[in-house]
Formats: sequence, structure tokens, C-alpha cells
Amino acid sequence: MTAGMVAPAWMHEQITAEQYDSWSDEQCAGIEVVDGMVVVSPSASKRHNRLARVLANALDDAGGPEWNADTDFDVRLQDVPLTNRRPDVVVYRADTIDVTPTRPEHVLLVAEVVSPGSETTDRVVKVDQYARAGIAFYWRIEQAATGVPLLYTYVLDPATAAYREGEVFTGKVKVSAPFAMEVDLGSA
Repeated sequence: MTAGMVAPAWMHEQITAEQYDSWSDEQCAGIEVVDGMVVVSPSASKRHNRLARVLANALDDAGGPEWNADTDFDVRLQDVPLTNRRPDVVVYRADTIDVTPTRPEHVLLVAEVVSPGSETTDRVVKVDQYARAGIAFYWRIEQAATGVPLLYTYVLDPATAAYREGEVFTGKVKVSAPFAMEVDLGSA
């Protein structure tokens, strides 16, 4: 920050769900809220966005009329302290498309595309948060050094409220849960 600039209050004070809900879409773009504190996310790369879109399109087709898959919107994990995450891909019940905020009980699967700077958050922090919120499936895409993306799948164990590791796919993904789907992330 340059001399004379004052940081806005939201950068150093907890915000409530009511405050956040009063903000415009523009104010909410590019941020998440964790324990009431705003976390600014850097803009994603074109490859990151493409991987998320290719995966979302495949999940949307596979989910049929009961499920939608979309990108770039908030999932309200808790109200107090406010925690909103903005997963790269969200599979949610189609009948909740106009319900705001989207809550974990509306969501079947979330996916994150790991980028430089989000490694620990996507590999550790969000895994725990999504599991505690009761979201049944978590998928993580790693942009491997080989250029072929890796997809790690996790399934919620309701007895422990933690994820169990599932299959790992290199490029081509073929799953039967949460629904049958095939997609080639290597072409993204």
C-alpha cells in the first residue's frame, strides 16, 4: 500500500453474514470469508479456469436434470463466524438454483483446482472444512509438472465426518460416483 492509503475496514475486522449479504456481486468477486475475515484470492490463470469449466461441463451433463454443476459462486459453510468458500466447481441440487446462499445441504460435490499460492488451502484446509460441512465428495485437480492434470477424489465417511481417499486419475477421468462420467482433463 502506498503512503496515505487507508485499508478498508473489511481487511482487518470480522464481518457478519448480514454485512456480507448486503455487498454487491462486484464486492464479493474474488474473495472468500474464513472465520469472518475476508481472504482475497488472486485471479486464476486461463488453464485453471479451463480445467474448472471442462470438469463442470462434464459433471453438469452427467448429473442429469436433478443436479447442476457450475463455477464461481459462494457456498456458505457456516454463518457464525461467517465462512464462505468459492469452490472452483460445485455440483448442487438443481431445485436450489435460486436459493441464496447455497449451503452444504444443497451441495453434492466440490472441486478445487490447485494453483500456486493455494496449495495448502486446497490440499489441507478446505478438505477439512468441506468434510465438516457434510459435503459428500471432494475432488482436487493438481496441475502436474508433466502438463497432464491429476484428479484426486475423496468420499465423505459420515461416521468420522472426514474424507477417505478415493481414486487418482491422470488426464482421463472415468468415475461411477457420484454419477457415471468420463472426461479428458488432459485435453483442457
